[in-house]
Amino acid sequence: MTTAEQRLEIYKRGLNVPTQGLLVAGAVLAVVGIAVFVMLLLGDDPGRAWRMFLVDFLFFTGFSVGAIIFVATQKIAKGHWSGPIIRFAEATVAFLPISLVCFLVLFLGKHYLFPWIEHPTPARGNWLTVSWVFWRDLLALLSVFVVSAAFVLTDMKPDMYELKDHVSDRRRRVFERLLGGYDGSEEALAKVEHRVHWLAPLLCILYAYMFTVLGFDLIMSLAPYWLSNLFGAFFFMGAFLTGLTMLAMMMVYWRKQLNLEDVIDVHDFHDLGKLIFGFSIFWTYLMFSQFLVIWYGNLPEETSFPFYRFWGEWRALAITVGLMVFLIPFWGLIWVKSKITPFTFTLFAAISFVGVWLERYLLVQPSLIEHGPEFGLPEFGITLGFLGLFLLAYGMFARTFPMLSPRLTAKAMVVTHH
Repeated sequence: MTTAEQRLEIYKRGLNVPTQGLLVAGAVLAVVGIAVFVMLLLGDDPGRAWRMFLVDFLFFTGFSVGAIIFVATQKIAKGHWSGPIIRFAEATVAFLPISLVCFLVLFLGKHYLFPWIEHPTPARGNWLTVSWVFWRDLLALLSVFVVSAAFVLTDMKPDMYELKDHVSDRRRRVFERLLGGYDGSEEALAKVEHRVHWLAPLLCILYAYMFTVLGFDLIMSLAPYWLSNLFGAFFFMGAFLTGLTMLAMMMVYWRKQLNLEDVIDVHDFHDLGKLIFGFSIFWTYLMFSQFLVIWYGNLPEETSFPFYRFWGEWRALAITVGLMVFLIPFWGLIWVKSKITPFTFTLFAAISFVGVWLERYLLVQPSLIEHGPEFGLPEFGITLGFLGLFLLAYGMFARTFPMLSPRLTAKAMVVTHH
């Protein structure tokens, strides 16, 4: 098969992907989740709904941006191996407008979430005031979201240009509007690649800084007198880890749906599995680094936050998080066989993914309630609603844009064969 025929075959597979299942499941789950959320707001304990809304906002926003950060790191490191799976990660950009709307909704429940509103903390000064927190976090999200969208759009331009004459009128109009003068020439391609390679480090820097701010404002401030300088890194690296595990599950899903066994092979499973394995260890390192300093400092304003979670009613959940995010993925993915076998690869990625959701729950809830963890319709219903919104956004992206890039896939196959 010639190179041109290979490109055409890859385009055919990535252009008309089956999205009906994602869209239908997403719509059903979104309706259920919204109904549960509204029902709880009108019930006796609206605070429970707002707490879960915050947990899920942090989790779904985190892994959506985390997946795009994976793409940025690949561009910086020139990691051509990931070419066939890049678009599976970039597709999460479609959730970011929904996340922005969710952030605006979140502040409608501010009195149920932020204890410093009713009980101001003079030690924090103006840092913790509603207007300052809202505008600061809105700016943080907008800056990361805008650069993420520009980064993904720029990376897709060469593919959209090649495809614009082979799609429906509706999609062609979308492509032509987004191409912004890109004409497919070598000079234009060089400009696109140059822009991608300066947007990538900019995005990584913005992500680290702005998600640190979000971690401080939306999690740490719930315990207003607790402070950890490492918490920002712990928060955004956990989001990056979930971006990797989400990508792992999507890679397995799309590999089967698009018959990509000849394109996505054991090398891709092995490489992504090693990344999940490594960042599971790094998550543990950051957690232990915080805990060690707090333990030896033994200051009441510092020890209260972790000790309340590691003892008493929350202890079982804390142990579960440690098992699911570190110990199980560590021993599961340490073996080559488990990384290159789709079933075990997906299993350990899913365990880590759910483990970080529980970790977000553990970070938020104990600061706001006086009893132990509770899991019921509010928690699972609202989470399924967020999942539905994500699947809807992801499915709409897959229905509109090519989910495979022959340009990037070809580079990956050259690297693999050599």
